[in-house]
Amino acid sequence: MIIRPIRNEDREAWDPLWQGYLEFYRATLAPEVTERTWAALCDSASAVHGLVAEQNGELAGFAHLIMHPTTWATRPSCYLEDLYIAEAWRGRDIARQLIKAVYAFADESGAAGVYWLTQEYNAPARSLYDTLAHRTSFVVYQR
Repeated sequence: MIIRPIRNEDREAWDPLWQGYLEFYRATLAPEVTERTWAALCDSASAVHGLVAEQNGELAGFAHLIMHPTTWATRPSCYLEDLYIAEAWRGRDIARQLIKAVYAFADESGAAGVYWLTQEYNAPARSLYDTLAHRTSFVVYQR
């Protein structure tokens, strides 16, 4: 398994992963949102970054992250916004490898820390996350 930055030529293989991710979270996005997301992932000047897990030329999953300033530190924060492993590849420790690659990216970028959110019902992912980070007491509000 190779964990590497996303590339322009990954679009065709990324699309089904992105759609699977959206289906998992019961989300529907306008096509222009997907286009903007893809453009940001492939723009080296963007604060949005993508990593993919590749095995024998096939993409097994992705991690999308955002580097952003924070009022709580002198260095930026790294927000792991999206993490997805295709169903056929689950159970092979790929999510752990991707999260560790996000940690390495954040460290290399000088981030003060890495954080992410997940749904309460996402028990399989949460059991992994509990081994890689600590759960905070924050509650998310959204308008």
